[in-house]
Amino acid sequence: MDNLHNDDLKSYRLTLKNEIEELTKLPEFVDTVCEEAGADMALVASINLAIEEAATNVVLYAYEGGEGLVDIDASFTSQYIKFVISDSGIPFDPTQKQDADITLSVEERPIGGLGIHLVRQIMDSVNYERKDGYNILTLIKNL
Repeated sequence: MDNLHNDDLKSYRLTLKNEIEELTKLPEFVDTVCEEAGADMALVASINLAIEEAATNVVLYAYEGGEGLVDIDASFTSQYIKFVISDSGIPFDPTQKQDADITLSVEERPIGGLGIHLVRQIMDSVNYERKDGYNILTLIKNL
């Protein structure tokens, strides 16, 4: 098998059940990927926050109380780190959610929307697609 084209792309996968306890596996996974990619600790912390936020939303809402899985695929090159979060839950495009109005006080602000705002602030690219019955959220951070 010809691996010449794969030399600069390392990839990882974590599969979680949609149970809140499963999210405890996420930080070590993200840390491992980011450290392998050469990201500094501050960057690792912020990426961890973004991935945890996105994955938590899937765990809490994608399966409407039913059972399901969340796949988190990660890869990196010398230029970027990419996380792809996919699930077969109800169709939901977080990129269509309007940014939270952070000028409003906590009391005035409607519930929700802050998570995707945070993800957009941290990551350089946030893309969603619905393909073959899956929600696919691709998050990229340039190095």
